[in-house]
Amino acid sequence: MGMTLTEKILAKAADKEKVTPGQLIDANIDIVMCVDVTTPPAISMLAEKGLDKVFDREKIVVTPDHFQPAKDIKSAELHKRLDEWAKRHKIKYYYKLGRAGVCHALLPEQGHIRPGEVIVGPDSHTCTYGAFAAFGTGVGSTDAAAAIATGQLWFKVPASEKIVLNGPLGPGVYSKDVILAVIARIGVDGALYKAMEFVGPALAEMSMESRMTITNMAIEAGAKNGIIAFDDVTKQYLDEHLKDKTDYTVYESDEDAEYIGVEEFDCSAIEPMVALPPLPSGGVPVTDCAGKEMDQVYIGSCTNGRIEDLRIAAKILRGKQAAIRTIVVPATPTIWKQAKDEGLFDIFYDAGCVIAAPTCGACLGGFMGVLAAGEKCISTTNRNFVGRMGHPKSEVYLASPATAAASAVEGKLTDPRDHL
Repeated sequence: MGMTLTEKILAKAADKEKVTPGQLIDANIDIVMCVDVTTPPAISMLAEKGLDKVFDREKIVVTPDHFQPAKDIKSAELHKRLDEWAKRHKIKYYYKLGRAGVCHALLPEQGHIRPGEVIVGPDSHTCTYGAFAAFGTGVGSTDAAAAIATGQLWFKVPASEKIVLNGPLGPGVYSKDVILAVIARIGVDGALYKAMEFVGPALAEMSMESRMTITNMAIEAGAKNGIIAFDDVTKQYLDEHLKDKTDYTVYESDEDAEYIGVEEFDCSAIEPMVALPPLPSGGVPVTDCAGKEMDQVYIGSCTNGRIEDLRIAAKILRGKQAAIRTIVVPATPTIWKQAKDEGLFDIFYDAGCVIAAPTCGACLGGFMGVLAAGEKCISTTNRNFVGRMGHPKSEVYLASPATAAASAVEGKLTDPRDHL
């Protein structure tokens, strides 16, 4: 029996010829991603154990993002601890304020993600990196501490589930709609501790930005990781973004690889989707909920804060006014500058939007867009749990940048096809 893409990567990381689902392995880590909220506790654990060290200063990538710029004294103290630690250990890739960005957009953009590698980070959406035919997964602060100090972690090899995406996407339909449709069918625990391997002709038409949106939300179905095979689209992105270590190993699933299940989707039948609160699995076609009044629109995050997403939103907002408060947050300084240089900021400004510096802030209910009791927000983020963006009695509706922008114009949930 052959191996899946995920199994091959983990076998290489464990220095084994073959691994099987359920097997426990010790894996070598290629990249440890570190952020401001969850890394300081890991640093403290290491210090308490007398293990204040890093396994490789060039394989740890650090950026504050959740509370950057610091929103209060506590977050400023987190940043200070992260800053002092990164400087003490001479971390080569430390993206400080001014160059800091939302981690899962920043690392691929800055050339830190390569096919065939194992990337971990103390943030659940580390699964984003699977878009590059890599194994990316989120870990807790304790595991992050172990990875930082030793460059190794143990894993249980996940069984793989194949998600087949057939057919072309229709007008006004984007990868966010596809992944919301997938999660709506299988549920928030439908891929619990599985590797979601996305395949099919629909992917060939998607950019790397679009693919990252899909793998980003694999965790919302309970998956250990999401992954997409390497192709010419992947290669072109890497050719443009890799600054060093341009050699990498490409793995492919064997034809006789075993999958725990197969789910097929006709993407041509998918409509613009909205995930109703309180779960990402609450996806329904926007036509089923159109007209519901909103108080806020949020366009940004590690799911949909890339330049492609901002262009989609700007296309709809051009020459129009936002009827409700609308917050636009480019995910990295590079994206921020590119959006400004392309004139997208002029469109957002003329529409009456707020344009913020790169931050995760509002996505986790931290700042820069927190909701009051009873308020409703349509958001391009990845989670809509109770209290996710603020007050426990607020509501978050997940959608694509197109649906969010159209809803900003109308002040209510709106089909983006009406504005294209």
